[in-house]
Amino acid sequence: MRIQPIAIADRPGPTGARRPEDDLVAGLYAAHTAASTDVPGPELSLARFRRDVCAHAPSARAEAWALVDGDGDGDGKVAGGYALSLPQSDNRHMGSIFPLAVRPEHRGRGLGSMLFGHALDRMRAHGRSLLLTVTPVAGTGTRFARAHGMTVALAEARRVLDLRDADWAALRAMYPPVEGYSLESWVGPATPELLPDLSAVKAGMNDAPRDSGVGAIDYGIDLVRAYEERIPYADETCYTTIARRDRDGAPAGYTRIFVPTDRAGGWAEQGDTAVLSEHRGHRLGLALKLANLFLMRANEPAIDRVITWNATSNAHMVAINEAMGFVLFDEWTGWRLSL
Repeated sequence: MRIQPIAIADRPGPTGARRPEDDLVAGLYAAHTAASTDVPGPELSLARFRRDVCAHAPSARAEAWALVDGDGDGDGKVAGGYALSLPQSDNRHMGSIFPLAVRPEHRGRGLGSMLFGHALDRMRAHGRSLLLTVTPVAGTGTRFARAHGMTVALAEARRVLDLRDADWAALRAMYPPVEGYSLESWVGPATPELLPDLSAVKAGMNDAPRDSGVGAIDYGIDLVRAYEERIPYADETCYTTIARRDRDGAPAGYTRIFVPTDRAGGWAEQGDTAVLSEHRGHRLGLALKLANLFLMRANEPAIDRVITWNATSNAHMVAINEAMGFVLFDEWTGWRLSL
């Protein structure tokens, strides 16, 4: 076994375009998928894996390594591997690891520990002092994290809204009045004129619970533009609703739902929802999420479940989700390790 670097693309390529590193990327993806068969819910697509794990992001550099069984000549002998995301525009003291995977048939040989040690060496080489990751509460990931000195940073949970059983009349009756505000929706990436407003409301995510060692995240316009350009590379589209104050047009909040273009498994993913502090108290969070859900439902009849993540300490957003009918799906742990 040897640990081999995977060439990282400066940006994701179009679907179907073949690049020299694709064999190793596909091998790492297959190892991650094989190691995650006990994790329920929507499966991470290869296109999204390429975009989010094996390509540089607007605000972070990626680094990926394959554990190769044999000569590593691209013949599918990838036994595992890992990837790091290293922020560049903010939080340059930290990094996150996802995935770290060893195929089940190769477990029990210390390969995961070998990969983890290699990742720590790479973190130190980049001058990083805080490593973050997330695992299901139960299972091998939790045991591995504890055994390697990681401590709990954040408790998280996923909740699911089953659209097949949803009471749509009740949901529409729940829609709150939003006096003094208007909602605007669109499908797909934001157009250039929307980028300043999207940048402003995304900054509201800095109020969400996070590890104590993580500082504010940069949501500058240039970074937001670059993120919007990357949306199609994951073979996804998104539904977005933004709130504006009527008297001056000031952006107040937003929410998003992401839908795979192949509608795999009938799953959609609820993305970020944020309301800027000066606009809170008007029930905009509930209004945004309901309006965006109705928009997605009208355009995506094949989608029957929406999954969302929250820190368990985010009581306000959890309450909104549960009022809409989201029910607990599973629980996760955010882990940290100071180097």
